[in-house]
Amino acid sequence: MRYLVVDTISERMITMKENTKKITAMVLSLIMAIGMMTGCGGKDSSGSKKGEMIVGDNREQNISNNGQQNLDDADGLEWHYSEEAISDMDINTEEYNYYAENSYLSVAEHPLSTFSTDVDTASFTNIRRMIENNQNIDPNAVRTEEFINYFKYNYEYPDGDDKIAITTELSDCPWNADAKLMQIGLQAKDIDVQDIDSNIVFLIDVSGSMADENKLPLVVQAFAMLAENLGENDRISIVTYAGRDTIELEGESGANYETIASTLAGLTAGGSTAGAAGINTAYELAEKYFIKGGNNRVILATDGDLNVGLSSEEELKALIEEKRDKGVFLSVLGFGMGNYKDNRLEALADNGNGNYAYIDSVDEAERVLVTEMNGTMFTVAKDAKIQVEFNPTNVAYYKLVGYENRLLEDQDFEDDTKDAGDVGANQQVTALYELILNDGKADGDDSKRTLKYQDDVEYPAPEKIDEKDLDKELLTVSVRYKEKDENESKLIDKAVKLASYVNKEEMSENMKLACAATMFAKTLGNSETKFTMNDIRNYAKGLKLDAEELLKLIALYEDNYQAPVEIIE
Repeated sequence: MRYLVVDTISERMITMKENTKKITAMVLSLIMAIGMMTGCGGKDSSGSKKGEMIVGDNREQNISNNGQQNLDDADGLEWHYSEEAISDMDINTEEYNYYAENSYLSVAEHPLSTFSTDVDTASFTNIRRMIENNQNIDPNAVRTEEFINYFKYNYEYPDGDDKIAITTELSDCPWNADAKLMQIGLQAKDIDVQDIDSNIVFLIDVSGSMADENKLPLVVQAFAMLAENLGENDRISIVTYAGRDTIELEGESGANYETIASTLAGLTAGGSTAGAAGINTAYELAEKYFIKGGNNRVILATDGDLNVGLSSEEELKALIEEKRDKGVFLSVLGFGMGNYKDNRLEALADNGNGNYAYIDSVDEAERVLVTEMNGTMFTVAKDAKIQVEFNPTNVAYYKLVGYENRLLEDQDFEDDTKDAGDVGANQQVTALYELILNDGKADGDDSKRTLKYQDDVEYPAPEKIDEKDLDKELLTVSVRYKEKDENESKLIDKAVKLASYVNKEEMSENMKLACAATMFAKTLGNSETKFTMNDIRNYAKGLKLDAEELLKLIALYEDNYQAPVEIIE
């Protein structure tokens, strides 16, 4: 019976794909006709005619920016359009927030650096979608920490009752010869989830914008894979929303896979998007079937394009903040392109005790919901925050790599009412700091400086490091987190000494992989620092750690964006 249901899902996907192609062809034909009537002979700013055929060797060039089509005329000739023409044809309404790259801060003035943990990976897979489709890459879609955290590292596991362990490494910075690079790795405890019952609500956007083959059909496949791993004591509810919210399934046993899968297979897309109503209903069901000591979670699947009721980022943030203290966690899964609203989905996950992933393929759905199901579904440390205290005697300046939208006020670290990131079973959090040590290379005023939060305290100008005294501490990494069902945080910390430094030749695979991911993100994002693909590849190749996905993407980026294209004017 299970195989019959899966076949039904596949048939629906094939049918929808064929229908989508037909509709796309009709729309494109209409656009081309309108273009010929209204813009015949017009030129773009570069002097090339819109709709002009490219007579070069690269006849497989795709039209970029959200869905690529090679457009053939009646004689079978391929027509290629300038970027301006493409923009006219294919409107991109995707939304991303802009965050300026972190800058260097003086230790004398800012001795503490505080931020929330982040296990999200949506930015990496979303950019992967853009590269695979040869689309224009929006630099605002790049969040460096999510590139770093997409990959798995070899960190030490926690001992005893601790849910998190800290690993650090100090080496040379590949992109700043005057700086050292420090890696902080958090490893969450892996737990046996066999005896933990789950109460899960699938909250599915079935509005008209979800009709594309890489949206609702992919959602159906993803949730069907997850449902196969559930048991008799697990409870599944399915809520859909379009113009209104609908309860499709309520409190079904995980043992009844056929019922769950057939309900998913029967979903169709159409109508407007009233997401707030669906969120309220989903949380009501999660509370109704709440399992004390269990895994209570809402999983939202959407492209984020809400247009009825509460729809702005601020409104959604306020709504989800009301729900997060009810003991129900949130996972946000993003789908699709063209109208994708990354800013709204990230706000939901960041403010709702949740995590955020972008699903660009069946393989990624399997990775998030099956292979790494424990991390996605079972939280072991909530409201996890990191605070680094720098020793002004030995460190002059520092810069946090990424996490621009995760920064906290220093006093928030000890405030247990302050929301922060949640870490799932066996998950990891990785962060990098650039450090300018007091070795004579630091710039700036040598006069006394006043601390930001302690106006009555003054530190003298930092002294140079004594090379014979290598046991001096550079900094201390502190982590606060709460047990899943507790409201009081626990504190763990680790001091980092200069003696732990290793040069770039001895750099571990952990740091090499993190450096490669960072360099790729900097090259694609808003950073002023850029690298060649060979520079990045040199750090990622030959590792025992799994860097295959990064190496594949580097090669694809070279093929799609760095090959010259000959245009005949």
